[in-house]
Amino acid sequence: MDQPAVRTPAGPRTVWLVDGLLAAATFLAVLAVTVRLDGRLDAAGTLPLALWLGALLLARRRWPLAVLLLSVQAVVVFRTSGLTDVGWVWPVSAAYATLAADDRPGRPGLPWAAGVGLAELAFAVAWETSAGGATLREALGSPGAEALWLAVLLAAATAYRDRLRWRAELDERLLRAARERELEAGRRIAEARLDIARELHDVVGHTLTVVGLQLRVAAEALDDSPQEARKALTAAQQVRTEALRDLRSLVHVLRAPGEVPEDPAAGVPELGALVDRMRSAALDIRLETAGDLTAVPAPVSLAVHRIVQEALTNTVRHAGASRAEVSVRCAGGQVEVSVTDDGRTSAQTPQTAGHGVRGMDERVQALGGDFFAGPHGESDGWAVRAALPVPGFRP
Repeated sequence: MDQPAVRTPAGPRTVWLVDGLLAAATFLAVLAVTVRLDGRLDAAGTLPLALWLGALLLARRRWPLAVLLLSVQAVVVFRTSGLTDVGWVWPVSAAYATLAADDRPGRPGLPWAAGVGLAELAFAVAWETSAGGATLREALGSPGAEALWLAVLLAAATAYRDRLRWRAELDERLLRAARERELEAGRRIAEARLDIARELHDVVGHTLTVVGLQLRVAAEALDDSPQEARKALTAAQQVRTEALRDLRSLVHVLRAPGEVPEDPAAGVPELGALVDRMRSAALDIRLETAGDLTAVPAPVSLAVHRIVQEALTNTVRHAGASRAEVSVRCAGGQVEVSVTDDGRTSAQTPQTAGHGVRGMDERVQALGGDFFAGPHGESDGWAVRAALPVPGFRP
């Protein structure tokens, strides 16, 4: 199964490299823009300010708010001390962007960045008008341009933060979808294994029971009635051939899942042949059908066949019954299956039947039907009953 492409966190070396490059870029940008704006560039003012602003960025990931406050404080100190004469907001652009783009839970970076920026700009206007001797219009000139720069910077940082959130949500959805696909695949595998176990149990168990029954009849009739013995051996050979066909179909499904087996699956039309094989001198089996059984879809038809097959197999194995009745009726939007015998109830229990009763119940539940297996009436006897809905049935 293909796994979704998910972003992996950057390694420590990559993080330090990026932060180092950003620090160096900030240092050079402060110097270059100062020269571009005809500001003073000297060793006592702009140079240490640029170095300090760049060095602070090395800690921007862990303490973005502290880095911004210390950077703004440095700019304010250098400007008010006369050590530099250019810039209020733009030298701290990287610190503002880092805080505004901070996407960690519980850290409202954008409001803090906007608040600190407005406070710095207000201080700049106040300082220009009081200490610088400029008029209000002159004082609003440079801070006004920097206010616009701050707005563009915060908008870009917000867009970047939203993109990170979108990618994180996309990654989470992809991972969740992958987990759901894995769970669904595991569920289907479990269901397939359960279906295979049921089919193997039903086919092998039924085959061994019928073959054993016919071999016993052949052994008892060999001396007195060779014709009867030959008939029993022929029936055993036929059952063996059909079992091999079913097993080949099952192996075909395992090798090529989703493809239709070459041999048709057992179903309602084969119930007559099934009853004939199970019938013997010691066990009389009567089959009664009613309704339009051609309307039964293949999954329900197979389930009906397997239920009758397993119920009769349990009757032969455990009940010691002399008579069994099989009834299959299609009416009222469902197929009703009933298999009863007059055998020993004490010998037929769900624990005795083991996987057979559980397999029948699982088949019925998988198709949305109802299932019952237990004694019937006050006298000896065992009953297996199932009601399976028929989708699209029209009476």
